[in-house]
Amino acid sequence: MALHRSDVAVFTYFLALAKHRSFRAASTELGISTSALSHALKGLEERVGVRLLNRTSRSVTLTAAGEELLAGIALPFDAIDRARESLNRYRDAPIGRVRLNVITDAAVLLLAPVIPVFAERYPDVQLDIVSNDRLIDIVAEGFDAGIRHGGTVPEDMVAQRLSKDFRWSVAAAPAYLEKFGIPRRPEDLCDHRCLSFRLGDDRMYDWEFTGPDGEFAVAVPNNLIVIGGRANLAFALTGGGLIYAAEPILAPYVARGELRFVLQDWSSSGSGYQIYYPSRRQVPTALKLLIALVREMKPLGL
Repeated sequence: MALHRSDVAVFTYFLALAKHRSFRAASTELGISTSALSHALKGLEERVGVRLLNRTSRSVTLTAAGEELLAGIALPFDAIDRARESLNRYRDAPIGRVRLNVITDAAVLLLAPVIPVFAERYPDVQLDIVSNDRLIDIVAEGFDAGIRHGGTVPEDMVAQRLSKDFRWSVAAAPAYLEKFGIPRRPEDLCDHRCLSFRLGDDRMYDWEFTGPDGEFAVAVPNNLIVIGGRANLAFALTGGGLIYAAEPILAPYVARGELRFVLQDWSSSGSGYQIYYPSRRQVPTALKLLIALVREMKPLGL
């Protein structure tokens, strides 16, 4: 059976689906619709005369034939990708597309000051940024890299620091403190309204402090649980309760008098933001340029 010219393109679709095992995730990476992806792969199966995929309503797996095809074409296509990426070194203006999954506060504090400069320097690079506080598998979801606090980066990833460490503090709106009083010690939080939140893996976060005997955590009341750092901030500003967050997030509102720090003698230090990506993947030139610019501009120090 002769190789059809269109099969070369469809092989890239097949590789994306084999990586993600999801039509939705693969189509997102490829920039095509799920129906177009499904139609293309059905056409490939018809032309080769064997079934390559096991499709169910919940998952996609490879048949034995699909596994053999994957083993045969994965390395050659990886070599093609590396060769294509290497051409960026010879261009006056790099091109490419970078997909980032970024914790919300990092998108606001770290990337927002950098993006206008990046867009001006590299107008042919497309940045696809998804702001999401949930911890996801960036490889399975088709992202080139993620940005999170250093302590939450998956251990099997390569990580680079993008900001200095910063203090984590408690704050509240003046109206809240006038009505409910000012906590003097971390244990006083048990009698307050605290804007609780979950970690990226859905565990409730215990607020961390530093005292004379070292670091400790307090399981604050969780009558109000908010997923999303910016939503927590909005509720704090309207007097909804005490907020626990990194000081760079709170500082502008404290400076304007919209929030007041409390328990600052007990504030703890936490890891700054890090960018991470799979060690087995060649780092795209466009991603290298973005990392270099953040480290050059240092919007949160470094």
